Amino acid sequence: MEDEIYFKDSNLSWKNISSELKKSLDKDTFQNWIKPIVFESYQNNILSLSVPTRFLRDWIIKNYAPVIKRICLDDGFSIEKLIIIVKEKNERAIPGTEVVYQEKEKEKEKDEDTYYDDISAPLDPKFTFDNFIVGKPNELAYAAAQRVAESEVVSFNPLFLYGGVGLGKTHLMHAVAWAIKKRSPKKNVVYLTAEKFMYQFIKALRFKNIMNFKEQFRSVDVLMIDDVQFIIGKDNTQEEFFHTFNTLVDKKRQIIISADKSPADLEGLEDRLKSRLGWGLVADIHPLTYELRLGILQSKAEQKQLTLSPEVLEFLSNKITNNVREMEGALNRLAVHGSLHQSEITVEMVKDVLKDLLRTNSRKITIDEIQKKVTEHYNIRLSDMHSPRRSRSIARPRQVAMYLAKSITTRSLPEIGRKFGGRDHTTVIHAIKTIEEIISNDPNLAEDIEILTRILQTS
Repeated sequence: MEDEIYFKDSNLSWKNISSELKKSLDKDTFQNWIKPIVFESYQNNILSLSVPTRFLRDWIIKNYAPVIKRICLDDGFSIEKLIIIVKEKNERAIPGTEVVYQEKEKEKEKDEDTYYDDISAPLDPKFTFDNFIVGKPNELAYAAAQRVAESEVVSFNPLFLYGGVGLGKTHLMHAVAWAIKKRSPKKNVVYLTAEKFMYQFIKALRFKNIMNFKEQFRSVDVLMIDDVQFIIGKDNTQEEFFHTFNTLVDKKRQIIISADKSPADLEGLEDRLKSRLGWGLVADIHPLTYELRLGILQSKAEQKQLTLSPEVLEFLSNKITNNVREMEGALNRLAVHGSLHQSEITVEMVKDVLKDLLRTNSRKITIDEIQKKVTEHYNIRLSDMHSPRRSRSIARPRQVAMYLAKSITTRSLPEIGRKFGGRDHTTVIHAIKTIEEIISNDPNLAEDIEILTRILQTS
């Protein structure tokens, strides 16, 4: 099987490459574009792959060939040519379908900046400012990212971007990196996930190379760490990140951080690190509005050269509301289906092809619904959810409702607090922690939570 194949004279397998791609892509994108790829051969620095359709071949050459080569290079494996052929189901290669991806010589030249590129994750060529659709939910984050990209020195450091999954944090960070590299090619820009930072740190400890690690990370001009919440609970990694952060700020080097919550809401992160992360500009990316979803779908459809009628775009904008990754995954599936079946994309076709995704998005539970079901369950008044009363008979159901609001909806802590009589987000945090502690020891409350969750998700 192709997943088991290792390249000659190397310990790098196709499984390693696809695993790295999987980390930076959403599930649907990986399944549609990367999973069908089959390893064919590697000889004389030429990597050969095959795919089942011409459409898939062209898409990979255009969008993923540079990334595949970069992943190989990151692991010390040089690829001079990447060849992709089309194979039928009977595994017979179709004559004339071979396409070669080869970088220009100037792109292959190495210079002193290669040292820094080694610790940076690959940048997605599609994630630029030109491809980012701006609307009210993300306008502050976009403006701040552009300021960092265009200016030698900005008044805020770090820039902290936070919001739910698939709302554009990673896109903005890649866009900043591309813009800075274009404006100042000699600048050492490093982008990686917090998980990769931790991996690099552990690797340095293991091979007793910690000084080299410190020199690498504390000598960059711009450091971008994605999904910083993943170092929560990793005390040694937090310590090293704290010192790296301080060193770079002291040197007036720019830092950009992303997370799923604001610094203050990152429970389990050291207080001193929370404080440092909140030093600069904290920019929230809110859930997408209908207008922004429509704009994103139109833009991404154009990028994929996918013709969608206004009716289909309107239908998708109304039905797929969670995040950009789901939208892109939906478009990828429609593109593949349309290509394979040579059929027009209609609303009926969308309903059939995306029925699982549409089913997931069809039920949106609101905080109002949660409050109503909880008050009915505990036989209290709806007004008690907003009142200042603190008697146990009222406070406990209110805490249960806050806990459910956080676990079932995508609302932020401040939004939840506002729905409960204008309470502060710290009150919501306290409520969530209280319920979590109680249900671990109280089977009755645990059963209440399970019953309420089931009622809300099936009603």
